[in-house]
Amino acid sequence: MGLHDIDSESLPYDPSRLEAKPDLGADAYFALDIRAGRVLEVEEFPEARKPAWKMRVDFGPVRGVMATSAQIRNYEAEELVGRMVVGVLNLGPRRIADFRSEFLVLGALDPDGTVRLLEVPPGVRPGAPIA
Repeated sequence: MGLHDIDSESLPYDPSRLEAKPDLGADAYFALDIRAGRVLEVEEFPEARKPAWKMRVDFGPVRGVMATSAQIRNYEAEELVGRMVVGVLNLGPRRIADFRSEFLVLGALDPDGTVRLLEVPPGVRPGAPIA
């Protein structure tokens, strides 16, 4: 069965179904603090409504270690520890169940909503800004 054989309702992030968002201007983008970070710890998060991990990520000397809850259970915990990820650090904290999520980890969405984490090339250090 191919992608075209699946009911379109089950593919909410199919690029052909997504509308373009309005222009915000460069100032809105440059106001975001987007940085590379190294995953230090990954824990189960059974209290979350949707399957998720609790992660602690080192974003370098300025921002330090921050925590997030991420719905990326398509990755095993062992695959994530030590991996470099991209995060948006200044959206403000969110409370998810009993956990304070401090940043948003970024990834591309498959048509079914599966998150594929953005790749960070070797040699990029924690805290490096994303432009």
